Amino acid sequence: MADSFHISVITPKHTFFDQDARMLVVEAEDGQLGILPGHEPMVVSMIEGTLRIQLLDGSWREAAASSGFATVLPDEVDVMLQTAEWPEDIDENRAREAARIARERLRQQKSMQEYHLARTMLARAMVRLRITSRGHNN
Repeated sequence: MADSFHISVITPKHTFFDQDARMLVVEAEDGQLGILPGHEPMVVSMIEGTLRIQLLDGSWREAAASSGFATVLPDEVDVMLQTAEWPEDIDENRAREAARIARERLRQQKSMQEYHLARTMLARAMVRLRITSRGHNN
């Protein structure tokens, strides 16, 4: 079995990550999923959360990821997300403000659609804050 596989993480704006790695951990709807080289083919629905990549040197990189999906093959994984951000690219003050606004919108509870949008906005802000609080050395 190979000790690495290719990972591509793509957003509508750019290719976020595109190189070989040892392991990928994503937030799936039913919990975290670790993907290693040789994994059985599958399609995974992802939720807002962290995206963890173990690089070839054994170090880990962690990013804030929106919802999306991953197509898993034994020798590659293609991840499609609306957004993905490394900790050093996150504006912590902006994320705090987004969380504050989302909480206020949740309190107002105008419609189910607005509730779900606010909940998604809050989840994204909280993931971004969690990633930045772990430091920029990921």
